[in-house]
Amino acid sequence: MRDVAVILTKALIVVLFAALLVCQIVLLPVLAGDVAHDAPEFAGLQVPGVVLTVLLLVCVEVMLVCVWRLLSMVAEDSIFRPAAFRWVDAIIIAVLVAVVLVVAGMILIDRAGAGTPVALIGGILAIIVGLGIALVVVVLRELLRQAVQLEQDMSEVV
Repeated sequence: MRDVAVILTKALIVVLFAALLVCQIVLLPVLAGDVAHDAPEFAGLQVPGVVLTVLLLVCVEVMLVCVWRLLSMVAEDSIFRPAAFRWVDAIIIAVLVAVVLVVAGMILIDRAGAGTPVALIGGILAIIVGLGIALVVVVLRELLRQAVQLEQDMSEVV
């Protein structure tokens, strides 16, 4: 059952990663160009908006790679090794960088006078969700630390 779950999760990661790449390479530049064409007063936001969004998606891709690696460690029965911490730490850092990028995007939109109440609420929700995810991963990291310690203690006893 565990192997099936790992394989299905990795397949989902591949699909998500491919979708993110399509968004970064094709959809995002086209969409930004259309918005700049339809609202020329905000055309100056096109390049910084695309850059911030691509960087935000890169953060998601980093998280997917880290989850992939952690899944591989689960499949190899090596998840309770100290090496797992670096992948979990990378997830936490990627989430926090994504939150910073959302804040930067909100500041950029506000300075350009392009913000709407819906965008403000969406940005605030993204920040809250991002910080919540980071805190949950921090708690899970602590659980992993305790499990690693328990396994090391058990191996010394046996």
